[in-house]
Amino acid sequence: MWKYYALLSAFFAALTAIFAKVGVKNINSDLATAIRTSIILLITWGIVFSERQVVNIKQVDTHTWLFLILSGVATGLSWLFYFKALQTGDVSRVAPIDKLSVVITICLSFLFLKEPVSLRVIVGAVLITCGSIVMLLK
Repeated sequence: MWKYYALLSAFFAALTAIFAKVGVKNINSDLATAIRTSIILLITWGIVFSERQVVNIKQVDTHTWLFLILSGVATGLSWLFYFKALQTGDVSRVAPIDKLSVVITICLSFLFLKEPVSLRVIVGAVLITCGSIVMLLK
């Protein structure tokens, strides 16, 4: 099932890039990010309330809070820089370079989470890196 969610994530990430490029055309990229984030906030809290999951917030321990906060900070910084890049760059070049995050994630998951890295993963990471380098060239 995770593969379907991952494909849907990729599809909506692609739409995000296209919509964001148009959305940041005439406004400050930080303001655009704030507006986008507010919409995400409304949608996600709406889902949590509609599924009656808000009662589970009391069960979230300190360790979980810490890493969710760190993840939120990293996400926010990623979006701020992504929107700044979209504002001045071509979405067809910015989005693939942004996907270097996949390669960085693979490296970090190996180093810190001790996840195994197969030959297939290494080849995929190398191909993503090569594609990103091609996009960086003029």
